[in-house]
Amino acid sequence: MLALLQQDPLAFALAFAALLLSLGLHEWGHAYAAFRFGDPTPKRLGRLTLNPLRHLDPLGTALLLLLGFGWAKPVPINPAAFRPYRLGLFVVSVAGILLNLALAVLFALLVRGLFALDPLGVVQTFRGEGHTAAGVLALAFFFASSINLVLAVFNLLPIPPLDGSKILQSLLPLSWQPFLWRLEGYAWLSFLLLLTLLRGPVQEVLAFARRVFFGFFFGP
Repeated sequence: MLALLQQDPLAFALAFAALLLSLGLHEWGHAYAAFRFGDPTPKRLGRLTLNPLRHLDPLGTALLLLLGFGWAKPVPINPAAFRPYRLGLFVVSVAGILLNLALAVLFALLVRGLFALDPLGVVQTFRGEGHTAAGVLALAFFFASSINLVLAVFNLLPIPPLDGSKILQSLLPLSWQPFLWRLEGYAWLSFLLLLTLLRGPVQEVLAFARRVFFGFFFGP
């Protein structure tokens, strides 16, 4: 993202707006799913909103810009209110990921559409050899697609408090649930590991996901 700022400030501004929207939609997805499964907590705390400013985590947003992965402010939920519990936990946990995947596909399709309209302008803009309206939009949408892919894949990691850990939890025996929920209290340790020992492996996973995803939409 910071490289995009140097290359094209307008494309960066558009991509950053998409970043805020994507983070907000991710958390709104969790909030809406939790509410639908019987938990009033997100609505009571003002998180059942599409306003991205209600969902932003300053550190998570900064890391997404600097390191290529990050997070939003988790939506507080009360899983004991889910009816049924196991299905509710699974759907609530996967909701934000599915929204990000849908946005990644949408933005990638928009890039393909803009390339079909102005292939030379898009290529020149991507190479930094010129600027056209279609090229700037395509560049911004490409980064927006990448951001949403990163959010989806990163949150699939089975590391508390990321969504992947709760997806896994929803599939494990109910007798394990109290212990697994206690692990949420050590989220600070997970973030420390993600920024140190796990930083390299996580970036490799995200790079692989980008290669597969964009290889599918745009060729090798």
